[in-house]
Amino acid sequence: MNFDIVIIGTGPGGYVAAIRASQLGKSVAVVEKAEIGGICLNWGCIPTKSLLKSAQVFDYVKHAEEYGITIEGEAKADFSKIIERSRTVADGMNKGIQYLFKKNKIEIIQGVGEILSNKTVQVTNSNGEKQFIDAEHIIIFSRKEKYFRWWG
Repeated sequence: MNFDIVIIGTGPGGYVAAIRASQLGKSVAVVEKAEIGGICLNWGCIPTKSLLKSAQVFDYVKHAEEYGITIEGEAKADFSKIIERSRTVADGMNKGIQYLFKKNKIEIIQGVGEILSNKTVQVTNSNGEKQFIDAEHIIIFSRKEKYFRWWG
């Protein structure tokens, strides 16, 4: 496989770089070992912000009278629904990025990327199968330094 640019990691930096490179006319592939959008979108920042918003709404309800609003009855938090909302928000954003990848003809390659040379990435999928990607440019948006074998 041959691309102008291969991007390892599809977190907030990786997916934005991939979309922009494609918009500029480059052929782009992304390598992702887990969910598109990375940890931030799927398990960290976005779900956490959703949980914080639920807590904020709950606090507003508890203090509604300070805003001139009367609520009769007791406000209760349903944690399973709060978590479900958090997952729905993250899943929706994940699907949005996948749509943008498809729209911009960005190829998604599932697996762990390992840089073999300044123009070659080896991707190992969950079954242990390997494939090689040649690219004019390699962009790294991953924290797993152990996957990189530097050339020299």
